[in-house]
Amino acid sequence: MKYERFEELPVWKSAIRLGVGVYDLTEKPEFQKRYSLRDQIARAAVSVSNNIAEGFERGSNQELLSFLYIARGCAGEVRSILCLLHEIPAFRSLDAESRGLTAQAENISRQSGAWIRALRDSSMKGERYVNQKTRRIDQKTRERHEFLGELQRIRERAAQSKIQDSKSEIQEP
Repeated sequence: MKYERFEELPVWKSAIRLGVGVYDLTEKPEFQKRYSLRDQIARAAVSVSNNIAEGFERGSNQELLSFLYIARGCAGEVRSILCLLHEIPAFRSLDAESRGLTAQAENISRQSGAWIRALRDSSMKGERYVNQKTRRIDQKTRERHEFLGELQRIRERAAQSKIQDSKSEIQEP
């Protein structure tokens, strides 16, 4: 599926949910007077979706890759801070919520990693580099694949027909 807007991206939507969850978590009384920890996890969580969006809007796969790596790093930072919270006695009452957020951040890392691998393996350089020539080449490539697929189906039907004819000849005395 081709996405036209970053708001359509499943990984961006997941990152937004992570950001909202982190903000909900940091509103808890346990974070009162712990400004630096609260601000650090909030900034990291917001950076995940922002880097996905910025990379997508840049229009080149190379820049998108760079921003996806940054977004994935920010998701790791959120997870690291959540791990720290598990170790601080004052935050133990938030364990259930923080474990849920950890799972969300891990999911974002997995999604980002899969997208990174797909982009690295892609021959397309990005939307910024698409022009009439590349569109024609892409169209010809699609037409060629469709033709070859249809040719393969014709060959398979012909082979199946020969098998049926052979069976009919064997059964007739």
